[in-house]
Amino acid sequence: MKRALPLLLLLVLSVAAAQAPSARVTREIGQLFTALEHSGCQFQRNSSWHDAIAASAHLRRKYDYLLKKGAVTSTERFIELAASRSSMTDKPYRVRCSGAPTVESRTWFTRELSRLRADTAATAP
Repeated sequence: MKRALPLLLLLVLSVAAAQAPSARVTREIGQLFTALEHSGCQFQRNSSWHDAIAASAHLRRKYDYLLKKGAVTSTERFIELAASRSSMTDKPYRVRCSGAPTVESRTWFTRELSRLRADTAATAP
């Protein structure tokens, strides 16, 4: 019994640690939400177009749900699980921005993430 308690505690702590994304991942996902909200783009979900603010609110709800499940382990995983397709219909989300062709949201978010990371690297000491 004395050996089981430390093992149980270790298991609980490791599961809790696995569920929380890193500070970097949390920051990047927040930056993606901000980028979407300020993009002026429209977001297609299940054949209906939504403004960027409504799209961000929807994706935040999905993100919160995935956080509770411990499923967000990286920013790419967030894009894959929450920002790429409908969990109800499995249809891909799409993004259309003024002056640019409509793209799948996975492409839009991946490009934004690359841009954010490049900006971060350029300003790093």
